Amino acid sequence: MAEINVTPLVDVMLVLLIIFMVTAPLLNAGVPIDLPDSAAKPLDEQPRQINLTMDAAGRLFIDQSEVVPGTLSARLAALPRNVDGQPPLVTLRADKALDYGRVIAVMGELNHAGFNAISLVTTSSGSTQ
Repeated sequence: MAEINVTPLVDVMLVLLIIFMVTAPLLNAGVPIDLPDSAAKPLDEQPRQINLTMDAAGRLFIDQSEVVPGTLSARLAALPRNVDGQPPLVTLRADKALDYGRVIAVMGELNHAGFNAISLVTTSSGSTQ
């Protein structure tokens, strides 16, 4: 009988699928920061969302590209809107060592640009990132 045994191939493919499913969410946050702890419940992820990150030095990133100081409003205005004209959800990741005023200043710029749906990203209490 000349049959191909596909069981080892299926096993390897399932292992690779599990590896990619575990590592894919970790690739979403490309800028390393130390997030504050919180006991808040997690929110559902939305398909179209913008990741805004502030590192410990105060540098600002939209997804993984750094924003030159003073150009945040122009970069926000260039972001695509939904079909109904609404801006996408913004997830703000800020390092816990940052001054509260700097985070609020960025949130004020987001609000001024029309981004009213802002999620603050934290780690759950007791976990490390």
